[in-house]
Amino acid sequence: QVQLVESGGGLVQAGGSLRLSCAASGLTFSVYSMGWFRQPPGKEREFVAAISRGGTNTYYVDSVKGRFTISRDNAENTVLLQMNSLKPEDTAVYTCAAGRPFRNVLSTTETEFNYWGQGTQVTVSS
Repeated sequence: QVQLVESGGGLVQAGGSLRLSCAASGLTFSVYSMGWFRQPPGKEREFVAAISRGGTNTYYVDSVKGRFTISRDNAENTVLLQMNSLKPEDTAVYTCAAGRPFRNVLSTTETEFNYWGQGTQVTVSS
């Protein structure tokens, strides 16, 4: 049974930082690209960042470039999202997802991701 479990969310002031972690189990982690999505209150879920199987390629939505960094540790089956210079508009439920196995092209669309976590709340106060 595949499980993706996020942690690290919370309440932070604008300008602060948080580091989200996603622990994966029940799958061969290293063959999956991984991604982070978020759903702001009252809005649709949106893509945030993705990382390739080996960690060498990453892709970000424009609104987080230069502030967020996605990384992974294939030995620990973990993907991280370091979030710096947080803004109130970053407030959302953040969810990690595992993409299709053995794919080399990073995807930003939800339909290209096979497995999803439950999400962790990030709230940025002004």
